[in-house]
Amino acid sequence: MNDAPRDPKEDYKGYRGPGLEALKKYNTRVWAEVQIDTKGHTYQGFILPRSETADEFHIVLKLNTGYNVGVHAKSILDMREIGYKKAEYKIQEKDFPFTENKPSVTLLGTGGTIASRLDYQTGAVIPAFSPGELYGAVPELADICNLTTKKVFGVFSEDMGPNEYKILAEEIKKEIENGADGIVIGHGTDTLGHTAAILSYMLQDLPVPVVLVGSQRSSDRPSSDAALNLINATKTAAEGDIAEVVVSMYGPTSDDYCLIHRGTRVRKMHSSYRSTFRTVGDIPLMKVNPDKFEEINPEITRRDPSRKIKLNTSYNRKCTILYYYPGMDPNLIRAIVDAGYEGVLIAGTGLGHVNHPIFDEIKRGVDKGVNFCMTVQTLWGYAQMYVYETGRKLMELGIIPLENMMVESAYMKLCWVMGQTTDPKEVERMMLTPISHEITPREPYNGYMIMQGGIPEVDKFFASYRK
Repeated sequence: MNDAPRDPKEDYKGYRGPGLEALKKYNTRVWAEVQIDTKGHTYQGFILPRSETADEFHIVLKLNTGYNVGVHAKSILDMREIGYKKAEYKIQEKDFPFTENKPSVTLLGTGGTIASRLDYQTGAVIPAFSPGELYGAVPELADICNLTTKKVFGVFSEDMGPNEYKILAEEIKKEIENGADGIVIGHGTDTLGHTAAILSYMLQDLPVPVVLVGSQRSSDRPSSDAALNLINATKTAAEGDIAEVVVSMYGPTSDDYCLIHRGTRVRKMHSSYRSTFRTVGDIPLMKVNPDKFEEINPEITRRDPSRKIKLNTSYNRKCTILYYYPGMDPNLIRAIVDAGYEGVLIAGTGLGHVNHPIFDEIKRGVDKGVNFCMTVQTLWGYAQMYVYETGRKLMELGIIPLENMMVESAYMKLCWVMGQTTDPKEVERMMLTPISHEITPREPYNGYMIMQGGIPEVDKFFASYRK
């Protein structure tokens, strides 16, 4: 099985040290299908290249299940090559069919791992992005719409910032004015909620939906959520009776449906679960699967092609979030003020509180023209600073309580508002004037739900639900 001409550069790609020694000892190579015996286990799969930053001690296999495993070179008792097939990284491309009378959807790419696969030689993610590549990866898209794609930029979500927000908002406006029936934005999940919030302020009076979507697991994994997320996001953009900035991601941990979350009320709640996104302080707008929509929240802004989009990309970089903790040093407030920050969003305890020793520095900041706002750390609930003396004194100093705005949504709004004005009265008015349900009159009884595992009634519920 090992008679093919050998090329050390390719056969040992990325391996060094003990890993390289093991490949040479057992006369095996990268992309070979092998069986590896160790003291306690037998593994079968394809040997993958190592990335430039990988350690030198492990042989990496892609198992038949699709998952990868690292086998320590020193633990190998035997390794036999039983086949060979070099992987091709290029994603199959097919002409995306155009169908009369199908909705027109534009997919704007910012980065992320939607419909992509991993280059194991470099560790880089290779995206499927052209309509042909996406059709080759997710052919169901052709049943939904006529698709146009445009790469706006390619950055990690943690590198998204004011420049990217402005460019993205302008591109969305342009595509809508050019006749798109809906917009899909491919985005990394880590800061997807922040981008959804700022776009909700920058883009108002939308005539069609703007749907942000990402994936928690890359497309080469059997448990990837990329294809279903992309299908449901595209269906929402093409057919959904909605005209807001929303997020479409897995609802339950199973493959049943995605949830559509409002852009100002959504948060990533788990670092790796597919069902990581949750609506906070409200309920999701709707469920969607490839076959149908099921509305959940009656307060939806409906699609209206006659509506004229309004664009306002104002943004003040001199705003920050201060997460209060017990014993916070007053000098921290002083440093922020002296650094020239013009807006400070405090995530306070309880109903919106901080300790008394920092009051003087807050007053000093207010006297210098800094706008202070208050949200709560609890995620759910309202900043009700009139209830206790601490809150009342803070309001007397000039802090603005922001009702039940989420921290991320409130921060993005503060940056947007203070890009237009720094006048305290006008900042207060604009911050407390809802634009896209970032403040709700009350939270629904089922908008707050935390199920604590281990409690008998909760375990009973999950036993009947979990598949």
